[in-house]
Amino acid sequence: MKTILEAQHINKYFSSPNKIKVLNDINFSINEREFVTVIGKSGCGKSTLLYILSTMDTDHEGSLVIDGEKMDEKKDWELARIRNEKIGFIFQFHYLLNEFTVLRNVMLPGLKLGKFTEKEIEKQALEKLAMLGIEHLASKKANRISGGEKQRVAIARALINNPAIIMGDEPTGNLDKKNREIVFDIFSSLAKEFNQTLLIVTHDESMAAISNRIIEMEDGRIIN
Repeated sequence: MKTILEAQHINKYFSSPNKIKVLNDINFSINEREFVTVIGKSGCGKSTLLYILSTMDTDHEGSLVIDGEKMDEKKDWELARIRNEKIGFIFQFHYLLNEFTVLRNVMLPGLKLGKFTEKEIEKQALEKLAMLGIEHLASKKANRISGGEKQRVAIARALINNPAIIMGDEPTGNLDKKNREIVFDIFSSLAKEFNQTLLIVTHDESMAAISNRIIEMEDGRIIN
């Protein structure tokens, strides 16, 4: 089984005003097609860890390997390319651009990566929207759709570059029960039917319950 992500002896300190250790010797790996959730109380370090694993925070000790490639010593532009190509992000808030259509929002990371023509990216974006049951929203402006629909558009956008791993930071935290369940079903089918690797930070025990593996954190450590 191919290893998609590996954290090796990750330590993180905050130094304002006093030096505090916020992550303590984090070690784990995620294999291809795994759906992993990270749980723990607020302040346990799970979001801090996600920012390191996503290469957005490079100020840490230890090594990070993504899809067989070591992230240590990479330049900012290299990390930006890896983020866009290898990682799909889903946040608590969808961060869609209201002035653009749903279709254009989904296409943007693909256009930025520049691997395919605009026409090919448009075709792929429509396929992702269809996969999530929202292709009928393609031509609507992003500010004209519901909150639950926006989060599904954000998931389609995260999938557009066929990333090695999807990372989510409380992706259901802003949704009502019905829309949370829709997102649960999407994540479950992404892992089972589409062989997508997922790493989701969540407070939501129902989300954790549908994942393959739960990593529990407490006071900056993995305890389970």
